[in-house]
Amino acid sequence: MKRRILAIILLVAYQTSTFSQTKQPIYKDKNAPVEARIDNLLSLMTLDEKIKQMNQWTYGKNANPNNIGDQMRAVSPLIGSLLYRSTNPEYRNQIQKKAMTESRLGIPIIFGFDAIHGYRTVFPIPLAQSCSWNTNLVKESCEISAKESWLSGLDWTFSPMLDVARDARWGRVAEGYGEDSYATSQYAIAAVEGYQGTNLANKYTIAACLKHYIGYSLSEGGRDYHYSDVSMQTLWETFMPPFEAGIKAGASTVMSGFNDITGVPASANHYTLTEVLKNKWGHDGFVISDWGSVRNLVEQGVAKDKKEAGMKSFLAGVEMDMVDNVYVDYLPELVAEGKVPMTAIDEAVRRILRVKMKLGLFENPYVDVVPEEKRYLLPEYLKAAEELASESMVLLKNEKETLPITSKYKSLAIIGPMVKDSINIMGSWEGKGQPKDVETIYEGLEKEFKDKATLNYALGCDFDGEDRNGFKDALEAARKSDAVIVFLGEKKHWSGENGSRSTIALPKIQEDLVVELLKAKKPIILMLSSGRPLELIRLNKIADAIVEIWQPGTKAGSAVAGILSGRHNPSGKLSITFPQTTGQIPIYYNMRQSARPKLGHYQDIPRDPLYWFGDGLSYTTYDYSDIKLSTTQIKKNEHLIAEVDVTNSGNRDGKETVLWFINDPVANISRPMKELQFFEKKLIKSGEKVTYRFEIDPMRDLSYVDSFGNKHLETGDYFVIVNDQKVKFEIVD
Repeated sequence: MKRRILAIILLVAYQTSTFSQTKQPIYKDKNAPVEARIDNLLSLMTLDEKIKQMNQWTYGKNANPNNIGDQMRAVSPLIGSLLYRSTNPEYRNQIQKKAMTESRLGIPIIFGFDAIHGYRTVFPIPLAQSCSWNTNLVKESCEISAKESWLSGLDWTFSPMLDVARDARWGRVAEGYGEDSYATSQYAIAAVEGYQGTNLANKYTIAACLKHYIGYSLSEGGRDYHYSDVSMQTLWETFMPPFEAGIKAGASTVMSGFNDITGVPASANHYTLTEVLKNKWGHDGFVISDWGSVRNLVEQGVAKDKKEAGMKSFLAGVEMDMVDNVYVDYLPELVAEGKVPMTAIDEAVRRILRVKMKLGLFENPYVDVVPEEKRYLLPEYLKAAEELASESMVLLKNEKETLPITSKYKSLAIIGPMVKDSINIMGSWEGKGQPKDVETIYEGLEKEFKDKATLNYALGCDFDGEDRNGFKDALEAARKSDAVIVFLGEKKHWSGENGSRSTIALPKIQEDLVVELLKAKKPIILMLSSGRPLELIRLNKIADAIVEIWQPGTKAGSAVAGILSGRHNPSGKLSITFPQTTGQIPIYYNMRQSARPKLGHYQDIPRDPLYWFGDGLSYTTYDYSDIKLSTTQIKKNEHLIAEVDVTNSGNRDGKETVLWFINDPVANISRPMKELQFFEKKLIKSGEKVTYRFEIDPMRDLSYVDSFGNKHLETGDYFVIVNDQKVKFEIVD
């Protein structure tokens, strides 16, 4: 209501100004206030024109095999949005021209696409990116993705995915930033700022879309699209913060999910979509459904037919229907029947038009047309891709300093299905990345070790199956080499959407290959490419070194080779826990204490996971000083400074991330054993000492939320935790 009153005031002021002398409609005047322009345009639109704005159709080949839609429809010049799969900006401009010149009011179309971790220059999957702990690099990758996307005809990406994920069986864990809510919030900010820049109307910026709102990653058993049982406490404590951070960063749009939220599906949930997103957080953009999530309300048993599904989804707060065509088919009669008020239609269209105006589409509806060599894979893009990939890789094990590869290794056995792969190494949702663009691991190794070591390659085996005929050649290559580097992992479709797995172990043939190579009695270096944590309980016992390289993208070869040679000093730390076995799921770092801490654990495996959140080794060593506090007692409105000195005591420069955790041992509700509240990554040169500093704001860093989203800060003891150090301080009245 306040925004409506403001719009009227601005409109009156505008009409009495010199601008009112123009003959063009107010909505076409870029100098008029945005809300006044929207009011004017809404007053001119018919119901059919408004409803068309609330729909997204498709154009081009469907790149996602899980989304099987109808044949591409003839593009209406009235349509609100197109899911644009072509890379041709000229086609896009032709379609846009149709909207601008063949429709009565000339309302531009917004063109969207799933550029999740790059467009043509493919960066590491988001799960990998979060292991870099480098938000600046993540922001830069999104800026590059935005530029390549915009030059290909896009205004909008369905990214970032902010589902905090703690079940590695769920394939979409690859698309998010790991198991921690605070870390995901920081990456949300970086991604939104990277895509949208400082002004959405500028060239090379695109609208971000926060997804999947909300609780999608709690799908039972990690089975995609399944029911999710989410308590209100968990909803507010774990899942809401990243979305709120993204909204505060200015995200233009939000995507509703497929999942239930304790009985009410996300795409029909008035509480989350309207009461929280719009009313509590003040989001002024719009919500788009996920593919089919409106009609899915029928399958979920909360709507008897598509008409009722459309009514429930729309009234809950979903302004744009992706591909379903439900809004086009049923909203006109729902309005005629009085079940959907015109005021709600106008508010929904207002939100869509507002985003289009912020994007500058009314003034600049077309994108520049430049040749591909000037918009894709530029040298600075590839440099950033390699840097992010290398910082995302996590050195999990390094017995007897097996790595890096030094001059003592004159020959290397290079074995495994991932060595010469150029498809799966990009991961799921690879945008418009092409295998021919990818620098394979083998190509990277050839370049890195040219004239330094002989490479003895053997495939060994495929990703899965029973064919062990390649084992003989692999063992022969191992026996004539000084060290064995085995590249194993997942195919790209094993993770991502509809990529649920009952086990997170590698196929038996891959594990058997490593066992076979033990016969050579050479050091074994295991390089793992995956879209999720893997079950390594058997391989961990026999490998001398293990590096999780994830799915690193276009510059896989140089990044991997640089890690192996030591040109890149590993600096990645896990953003998600690696369990001992699949059966240990769920296990994550910030669990609450059990009633009997020494009991209740699985009897057939160790109680701890194989690798915790935050684990990651380096080729150098870091010595931490004691934590220093500015005081040990503060009031609720006072701040506390915590510092720790970190010295690089090794002989290599390196980047170290300090993770600052908080623990509230006693509260009115049980609290996690520790919670990440700040992190910082810095370059520390060999022999250098660097101070890391965390300024603790009690309300921000020490409070907890209740099941209604209200913050509570209690007096009492707290602990700050860094690198296994735990120091107590107190909040007093």
